[in-house]
Amino acid sequence: MNLPVAPRAHDATAEPGPRRRADRGADIGAGCGLVFLELTALVVIFGLWLLSGFNLDPARTVTTDSLWTYLAAAAGVGLLAVAAAAIAARAGAVVTVTTQAGMAVLVCVLVFGGAALQSHQDQLCHDMPSAAGCEDSG
Repeated sequence: MNLPVAPRAHDATAEPGPRRRADRGADIGAGCGLVFLELTALVVIFGLWLLSGFNLDPARTVTTDSLWTYLAAAAGVGLLAVAAAAIAARAGAVVTVTTQAGMAVLVCVLVFGGAALQSHQDQLCHDMPSAAGCEDSG
């Protein structure tokens, strides 16, 4: 004897449902850890720039390196922050998204401010090569 077969039950796993969120503790830990690493990288980058103009020989005049290469490295840190924010948004980690967006804004301010400063210094050295801080001075 053949019994009737019931239709398939509704499968709710295939439809979009409530968004999954990351564990709050792991989210906070990841956000704080990434901010710490990025701030450390920025301190190292700009610390190396400051040390480029440091010399213990009093008879020698030293100028700092051009800021452009250091700004490119800082922009790389900003790109990593944007990528981390995108990955965290996909995982539903709200705290990490917020902290990484803040770091991306901070890096943008540093890079654009540094670019304006270095552009001004380059223009000054182009107009007046004997100005303080230019390579030909001294």
